[in-house]
Amino acid sequence: MPSPSPVSSTGVLSQILADHYGLRVRDLVQLPIGQGTVNYRATCDDGREMFVKNYPPGTDVDAELRAIGLSELARRRGIPAAPVVENAHGAFIDASTPHAVSVWQWMHGGVETVLNGTQTVQAGDALGRIHALFAPLPESSAPAPQADAWRNVDPARLEVTIDQLLKIIAERTRTGVADTFDAEAERTLRERRAMLERIPKLIAELPDHLTTQVLHSDFSPVNLLFDGDMLTAVLDFRPPEPFLLSYDVGRMAFYPNTVATDPRWMQTAGTFIDTYRQANPAVADADVLACARVALLQLLTSLYGVKQHYLKPGLFQDDLDTFWLLRHQAVAELLAHLPDTDQFLADLVTAGPR
Repeated sequence: MPSPSPVSSTGVLSQILADHYGLRVRDLVQLPIGQGTVNYRATCDDGREMFVKNYPPGTDVDAELRAIGLSELARRRGIPAAPVVENAHGAFIDASTPHAVSVWQWMHGGVETVLNGTQTVQAGDALGRIHALFAPLPESSAPAPQADAWRNVDPARLEVTIDQLLKIIAERTRTGVADTFDAEAERTLRERRAMLERIPKLIAELPDHLTTQVLHSDFSPVNLLFDGDMLTAVLDFRPPEPFLLSYDVGRMAFYPNTVATDPRWMQTAGTFIDTYRQANPAVADADVLACARVALLQLLTSLYGVKQHYLKPGLFQDDLDTFWLLRHQAVAELLAHLPDTDQFLADLVTAGPR
């Protein structure tokens, strides 16, 4: 398929929806969410509401189609997910113009960046059911080159990038244009540089064999919708490429917002993992025991947010700036409590799912 282009105006997008979906749009509003796609809420003349994704240049549309296939599989098996709307030719993505789009039924509910206890239980149950559903897929048995690459991260390359960012900040300071974020970025980048020496030992201490399979791959609070305490939708499944199961579990159990802002973050992680194991009892103990360290390593080896700020700003860079600071704070917290977290997870495994 051709590489898509961004829609230049809501008028162009409205015409695509009319011509290829039979949707007469009364109101179309760009939403301040998402980094990989430009997203809109469409209100149609007949009162229906739709969520519209416009894919930017360079998007692998075929991979996105496979991701939609996973979302539809999960929805058909009772996991709350947004139904995708086919175009006039029965396609999940309309790539017949230079502006590729997908259209979804609007799902009511809101994002909660820090979940309460009931919401945490619902999230754990949903991810457990997703993993149990995806484990038998043929793609889950395929090689997992991304997992191999993840284990072979090069701290020296991260140091080079950090030094590049620090030079940019130094130049902004020298020219008198530095702002508050520059000061925070410099502090956190210097702290992160010092933390990089922990990476080889943390990787070496992981089990040699951790489960890889098809995952949701972006399961986090920003991709969950809640109506009160009720989970109404799991959004943004990624393509079916096998990766570490402990990544999906750890990313949610030890989500940066929770670890950085909630003193009871370890107990919250326990609630999530316990419910997850009830829904996916086949999960290996090793994957549970490793999930906090995998989450820590994923955060520790990522400069997501601050890297975009100085090299290629994202669609909503202010959100990315805040997320970088939260992620960095979570790294510091997880490093400081690593022995306690290891013991906490060991106790969970010994006790078994309740």
